[in-house]
Amino acid sequence: MGISFRSSDSAFFDLFTTTADHLVKGIAILDEIVHQDILERATLRDQLHEIEQAADLTTHQVIKTLNATFVTPIDREDIAELAHVLDDCMDYVDEAGDLIVLYQLEELPAGIFEQVKLLDQCAQLTATAMPGLRKMEGLRDYWIEINRLENAGDRVYRDMLATIFASGTDALTVIKLKDIIETLEKAMDRFEALANTVEAIAIKES
Repeated sequence: MGISFRSSDSAFFDLFTTTADHLVKGIAILDEIVHQDILERATLRDQLHEIEQAADLTTHQVIKTLNATFVTPIDREDIAELAHVLDDCMDYVDEAGDLIVLYQLEELPAGIFEQVKLLDQCAQLTATAMPGLRKMEGLRDYWIEINRLENAGDRVYRDMLATIFASGTDALTVIKLKDIIETLEKAMDRFEALANTVEAIAIKES
């Protein structure tokens, strides 16, 4: 790819929207994983891996386009940060699916279903918000709602940890559940970081 003096104004935003769509699809698969029995989970995990790999390719395309573009529609460091945090969200979703399959837990606590539901809401909001970056319009409600969802996720996370440690469950199962719960919480945290990044960009560009 040669150096372009100026990117298409929509090129980066189209790629961010594509990544957000991957997140929506990935979390839909994760939701299927947590509701399926052990025998069905591995096939779904493989589908989730495919979505994560597609998201990786989109992230690489963002960086490739960034490196080949002299003038960008928003600051270069902001483009790189958006790509990085979107990638983190997808990576933690993929990791959570992998852990659920690898640990082979017959039953998952209801709090995990709630965490995945909150992640789905974050992904849906993100997919709706990404096109708004083109004109920096209609984004305030997005970052406010993401922060609210992340706070709800924190409460679910703390309640689950307290419950599993007080449940008398064997230590190995507690460790496995803690790994899954913490990975889902990290995904929630990255969605909040993404919303905070969008807020900072919107303020800068206003």
